[in-house]
Order: sequence, then C-alpha cells, then structure tokens
Amino acid sequence: MTTSLRRLLQAGLQDLVDAEATAVIGAGRYERTQDRRTRRNGRRPKRLATTAGEVDLAIPKLRQGSFFPSLLSPRKRVDKALYAVICSAWIEGVSTRKVDDLVRALGNESGISRSTVSRICKDIDEAVGEFLARPLEHTWFPYLFVDATYVDVRVNHRVVSQALVVATGVSAQGRREILGMAVGDAETTDFWTSFLRSLRERGLRVTTDQDPEGVVLVTSDAHAGIRSAVKAILPGAAWQRCRVHFARNITSRLGSARSKPVNALISTIFAQTSREAVTAQYQHVIDSLHPSFPQVADMLTEAEADLTAFAAFPREHWPKIWSNNPIERLNREIKRRADVVQVFPDRNCVTRLIGAVLLEQHEEWQYGERRYLSKTSLRHLTHTLHHDQHALPDHDTITLNP
Repeated sequence: MTTSLRRLLQAGLQDLVDAEATAVIGAGRYERTQDRRTRRNGRRPKRLATTAGEVDLAIPKLRQGSFFPSLLSPRKRVDKALYAVICSAWIEGVSTRKVDDLVRALGNESGISRSTVSRICKDIDEAVGEFLARPLEHTWFPYLFVDATYVDVRVNHRVVSQALVVATGVSAQGRREILGMAVGDAETTDFWTSFLRSLRERGLRVTTDQDPEGVVLVTSDAHAGIRSAVKAILPGAAWQRCRVHFARNITSRLGSARSKPVNALISTIFAQTSREAVTAQYQHVIDSLHPSFPQVADMLTEAEADLTAFAAFPREHWPKIWSNNPIERLNREIKRRADVVQVFPDRNCVTRLIGAVLLEQHEEWQYGERRYLSKTSLRHLTHTLHHDQHALPDHDTITLNP
C-alpha cells in the first residue's frame, strides 16, 4: 500500500513540477509557442522526503536562466531550524528579549514543549549531519574558498564569541558546492588545520605530480592560521590573497579618504587581460606609490605572489577566484539568520541553524544556479594541469608573513 501511495505521490508531484516549468518557459515539451522564453536542457534528479517515503523527481534544467520548483520549498528547512533554535533558547531560559518577542509572536508563549522541539531538532539534525559528513569523492574541486565569521554562543554559562568557518568549492563540472563548516573558539592554526584535514578525510582531492586533478588554488584573507593550514594539508595548492580584504587593509592603514585613490590605482592591476600585463602593471603601481606611500608600496612588494596567483589560471576564471566575495555573500546570509537569534544556546544550535542555511544554499546552487564556471574554461584548466604545470604558481613559494 505504501509503495503504491509513493508511486502516486511521485507521479503527482512530477506533474506539478513539469506544469510549473511549462509556465516559466512559456511552452510545454516539444511545443512551439510565441510566448516561449527559453528552452529545456535536460533534467537533474532530486530526492524528496515525504510522509509516504522518499520519492525521486526530475527537475527540468533551462538553457537560459534557472528553475527550482516552488513546491519543494527551498527555505522550509531553514525556517524550521530557526524555529527550533529560538524555542531551544526560550526553554533553556537563555533567550534575549528579541527571542522572547519572537516566541510570543509565534503564539507559543505557553505551548512550547521540550518533546516538540526535540522532534523538530531530530529531523533537522539528521539532514544537516548527513550533509556535513557526506563524501567529497564524487568529483574534484580545483578552487577552494574559505572564510570565517563570528557568532555569540553561550558556553559554560557565559556568552562568548565563536569562530564559524565555512569552505566552498567549484567542482570540475563548474558548479559551486558547500564543502563543510566548523565552530571553534578562535581561528588558530590548529583549528584551521583540523578543519581542512576533515575535508581531506571526506575525500577532497589534492593535486600531485601523478594526478594534478585536485585543489590547485585556495582563496582567503591573509589570516596566518589559514595559510599555515593550507600549506600543511593541501600540498600543491597555491594561495590567492583576497583582493577585497587587501583593499580593506589599505583603508585601515591610510583612512577612508587617503585610501580611495590608492585602491583605485591598485585596482588597475586587476583590469589587465594577460599574465604578463598583470606583472607589468603591478610593478608600475609599486613604482607610482613609492614616493608618496612607501608603506603601501612595501605591502604590495611583499604580497605580489599572493595577490597575483589568479593570473596563472584561465582568464575567464579571474573575476571568480581573485576574491572571497562569493563566500562573503554567504556569510551575510548566515549573519542575517544569526542576528535573529542573537545568542545561540549552545554550539549544537549553531550547527543546526547554520548547517540548514548552508544545506539549502547548496541545493539551490545544485538545482537552480547556472554553472559558476563554463565547461570550456574548465577543459582549458584541465589541459594546463596535465600538460603545462610549470605555468601554474608554485605552492612552495607561498610565504607565511601576512
């Protein structure tokens, strides 16, 4: 009976998905209409958990734009996680006034039970735990992005700031994936090393002389802990210092007004179209700044290999790999959700809510986003890795002085 119900449910849900896709496209399959806005381009599998069991759906892909069916409610899990964390804080008596107001607004001021919250948490924790522990052997990731943000957590009856680190990668198929997250006391070298090692243990591939298909570039800020961990755990990977973070460093040193023309001049380095032009312009900028801003010229001289590591890779990839902007946008979404809670009752609640946010974003990238990098440019990268490795930056040249 359950099998029959599951089949009926699967057929019905698939019909709804196809109907919504038809409305978005402006035409059915093999149909010609004047209202057609784009065309189908194959399908992606999507497994959906229902009360009748798991059902397999096929999500249409589009040649232009993206499509993700509204009935799958991509934000539903995050909303449940947020609800669970808010209620946990309220039950434990560690909530802020903002959380108390939210509980009253939800109409649950006197009706929240531990069993209800536990049941919600169990479902979320299983999904998040499976996601964060999933194997990474299904493909290889040439580009890795790592960054940290901070959230307030109650630890041993005190509210302390905790480091929340996230890693994202671009796969060999050109799609972004969220690879992992961790919560710790601070961004120490040991913490970053442990985090990157956990990715390796789950199957993240590193480049070797025998097999160059692995992580070839890591983009991050200049935190010494990250750089030391990359050197130790990801041998063969070059390091790209985020150009946006470097510009912020300049602003911190010179002040907002004085730094604007300096950063504008530095940005001309990233407007070049060849590796040779990048090198030449970099030296020109150093020479131009040295008379008036010798300290900035010295910063640039010291950071040249790290700021220009991107130039060894395909030109099409440059704007996507020379900064941490993609992961910083993700961090803003994390902070938006964390600001609702303000103070997390414990680390498990951090993993529950932020893990749910990351899981939903990962699914949207997989099913709704166009490729982050094109197949053609990735074939170029793969060819370079296999036949011209000397063209790539040498990891051993990375210094550990920020």
